[in-house]
Amino acid sequence: MLDIYCGSNALKTIQEHGFKQELFTTMLGASGGPKWFSLFGLDKYLFGEYFKDRRTELNLVGSSAGAFRFAALSQQDPVAAIKRLATLYSQTTYSEKAKNKEITAKAIALLEEVLGASGSEEIIKNPIFKAHFIVAKCRGLTAFEQKTPLMLGLISSMVFNQINRGLLAKQYQRFVYHHPKSQLTINDPYNFNTQYQALSHKNLTTSLLASGSIPVVMGGVKNIADSPKGMYRDGGIIDYHFDVDIKPASGLTLYPHFSPTPKAGWFDKNLARKVNTEYYKNTVMLVPSAAFIAQLPFAKIPDRKDFINLAPATRLKYWQAVLKASECLADEFSACVAKPNTEHIKLIE
Repeated sequence: MLDIYCGSNALKTIQEHGFKQELFTTMLGASGGPKWFSLFGLDKYLFGEYFKDRRTELNLVGSSAGAFRFAALSQQDPVAAIKRLATLYSQTTYSEKAKNKEITAKAIALLEEVLGASGSEEIIKNPIFKAHFIVAKCRGLTAFEQKTPLMLGLISSMVFNQINRGLLAKQYQRFVYHHPKSQLTINDPYNFNTQYQALSHKNLTTSLLASGSIPVVMGGVKNIADSPKGMYRDGGIIDYHFDVDIKPASGLTLYPHFSPTPKAGWFDKNLARKVNTEYYKNTVMLVPSAAFIAQLPFAKIPDRKDFINLAPATRLKYWQAVLKASECLADEFSACVAKPNTEHIKLIE
């Protein structure tokens, strides 16, 4: 049910030392909306057992849904928090033909419940699990809230990206909202201007909301506290599945992901462009296998189209089934930790 992919360096390390949790210094969380339900069991196991007694820092770097997950997992009781997120997200319903104001309002309410009274404080002061939320600051037409100029801006983004991903740097600036004591930096070959801002009580909720604010579907977040004035949107626009060099790179990167073929940015979803394997040489990816996906209802993992294509009752039942089925991925990885077997590991190519 679980496929494990390793970069060249990571494979050598795992072959020599097994899946010792202390080998990992970074964890990635991709965008993808409800696709992360397939990773729910892994998230619970990793933070409820695998990393439970960890004493050294683990940098959690997420965009959009990945940022939401890591906001939960860097709280004092990560398992309870990720369960809250899964329950609230999977049970969300909207009125027929819901507008972005309704979707945005429900996202705000969801985050308020996931964070609770003390969640922000726990994230900011967590000495081990250090959260990083990726956000895209928009320029030009992509900074407008009115649908027509925004759509024109997004269409131009799609065209720019097809020509050269680096052209998107004219429209978007990467902002990393990070744990106050983080030293992590992100670089990429496309020269996106990257700014770093420490998380605080004034900006944590709004930066987290911005990281998941899908253009058109949700309203953007304007003028985040402690940040330059402007419009902030979904971090997945730039870093959908990540094609970046993260420093310091002293250990391995753990990447539970719903796809074995990560895409750099949101506009790469339907392109053949591949990520740079050099950035994945120290990465271990935990991926639901084709066999796992085949046995799910509708033989696919959830996605945002389910809100449109499925009746609410059908969708809720389907999503609950996926959350339950994801437990087997945790069981398989737990078995690998207890008795490492590297024969079936696939190389990231």
